[in-house]
Amino acid sequence: MSIFSRTDARTAAATSAAVNPDLAALTGDYTIDPAHSAIGFTARHAMVTNVKGGFQDFTGTLRLDGTDPSRSTASLDVVMDSIETGNADRDGHLKSADFFKTDEFPAMTFRSTGVEALGGDDYRITGDLTILGTTRPLAIDLEFNGAAKDPFGNERVGFEGKAEILRSEWGLTWNAALETGGVLVSDKIKLNFDISAIRNA
Repeated sequence: MSIFSRTDARTAAATSAAVNPDLAALTGDYTIDPAHSAIGFTARHAMVTNVKGGFQDFTGTLRLDGTDPSRSTASLDVVMDSIETGNADRDGHLKSADFFKTDEFPAMTFRSTGVEALGGDDYRITGDLTILGTTRPLAIDLEFNGAAKDPFGNERVGFEGKAEILRSEWGLTWNAALETGGVLVSDKIKLNFDISAIRNA
């Protein structure tokens, strides 16, 4: 099942005349459930391995439109002080003035500007990502994992997403040169999202 119906100029009239009722039924407002969601990242370290981390404190909302993806929206607010990589010293460095300056910039935000259906259960959401007070566009590729009612009566939808950024474009430029060539921390950062959202009453 796909949450958005894809249309083009040749099929728009037919789609508008006969919307899949299952998709239309998912239209509504949702709140991201942080207890069953994850926002993570991967960075290359010393040119030879990957270091993974994530954020433990975040909130977000979705507005899904089962008949017109362009009318769907998403917002996300991440508490930067909640960064966790499994190493306390590294976490402290990431929170410092070398990286995220969490005392001065406590939040990272994302506000969507558009949604595009790519076919099947695949979608692309574009929006504005703000880090360190700098706002730049970001595209996230999403896979819709389905919808279900949990044992507590909550209507849920699920997505998996991925994106890549160059951290330097948001002012995250700290690095250290290696004796063998290259740098300690990659500029390219991979982002991943596992999202479970509950429909608002």
